[in-house]
Amino acid sequence: MSQTRILLEAGTNEVEIVEFYIDEDDYRGHYGVNVAKVVEIIRMQPVTAMPHMAHPSVMGAFRHRDGKIVPLIDLAVYLNKKAAAEKEEPKIIVTEFNTMITAFKVSGVNRIHRMSWQAVEAPGQFVQTVSHNSVTGVVHIEGRVVFLLDMEKIVADMNQNLAITLDGKLDSERPTGETYTILHADDSGSIRTLVHSLLAEHKQFKLIQVPNGQEAWNLLLKIKAKAEETGNPVQSYVDGVITDIEMPRMDGLSLCRNIKEDPVLKKIPVALFSSLISERLAHKGDSVGADAQFAKPDLYNISQKMLELIDTCRAQNA
Repeated sequence: MSQTRILLEAGTNEVEIVEFYIDEDDYRGHYGVNVAKVVEIIRMQPVTAMPHMAHPSVMGAFRHRDGKIVPLIDLAVYLNKKAAAEKEEPKIIVTEFNTMITAFKVSGVNRIHRMSWQAVEAPGQFVQTVSHNSVTGVVHIEGRVVFLLDMEKIVADMNQNLAITLDGKLDSERPTGETYTILHADDSGSIRTLVHSLLAEHKQFKLIQVPNGQEAWNLLLKIKAKAEETGNPVQSYVDGVITDIEMPRMDGLSLCRNIKEDPVLKKIPVALFSSLISERLAHKGDSVGADAQFAKPDLYNISQKMLELIDTCRAQNA
């Protein structure tokens, strides 16, 4: 079962979710993942155990297309589910995000659902606690509660070397004493903390953070109104925007499109910072006018790239 369907138009605030399930003895749990992360859905493959598998949910690896060796994670084991005896052949969901290919074993796959990000609810504290923060959103589909899984966190749990950290050294510090105000939108509290910690090292960055694109857009509209009221350029209040793509209420692609279609706000540089950034999907960011795109493991490029974008923006609007 090959999966190639992807939303062709970006910035519509829609998302396509692949719904899959994990069977337990007396319960079927329904889960989902953004179709933009899915390379294909295939039958179970012969798996070879890997040496020093640090996590019990890592089943091993199999040979994928072009001879690539892909690790396979048993989602039932990771989620601490007591999987029922298999009545049908399980499926493998092959994904690509953070520039990596990873596969997940599930009991079965239902179908793809297209919906607005407005329909995606942020998980409550109880859901986050019982899922060990592995759920990024909750949707109601045909009477079922479907939990959208944080595949990035799951992969990072398998291998801490793949987690987003602040190991490294900044080299983009400027001695000018000038400060730059950055608006950052991301639904992940841990990512907001990391970005805040990174930019705080500069002293020259002032960071405003919000948990989704809708709140970012509402704030930008207020900033625009203030700029028009005072007669000051909008860049007097915000120098740049960094946004995730996958967020409840309004996604980052829609936020970017809104900014770039506004005659006043379009002068603000926008950087997409998401696990979805890849050669396969870069055209989506291009189509909404993003000034830069980079994958989430590439954390240290944020500060340098934002300084470069701000310089370019100021030169163009001088």
